Amino acid sequence: MKKEIHPDDYRLVVFQDVSCDYSFITRSTVKTSDTIKWEDGNEYPLYKLEISDQSHPYFTGKQNLVDSAGRIEKFNRKYNISADEVVETGEETSASEQASDKEKKD
Repeated sequence: MKKEIHPDDYRLVVFQDVSCDYSFITRSTVKTSDTIKWEDGNEYPLYKLEISDQSHPYFTGKQNLVDSAGRIEKFNRKYNISADEVVETGEETSASEQASDKEKKD
């Protein structure tokens, strides 16, 4: 094994899944400014996770939609789309589909 390529600043860090009530402690070099009091009474650095093995659909077998960033609203704001335009677009497509269905029958 090569020497002096691995970091020396390993410490105990608490990782907390914010989408469910789950935390675990392990050794890590992750940089964080938050701290938390652990079950043993000691205070450790805290790193917040969006998804862990307790909330990921692959490991849980359940499909949970985790939309922490509000992706749909963010997309609509980015392209200046209002809820009214989305409804109108949906109505137009259904009307055009009905027209094409009538043409097929004739």
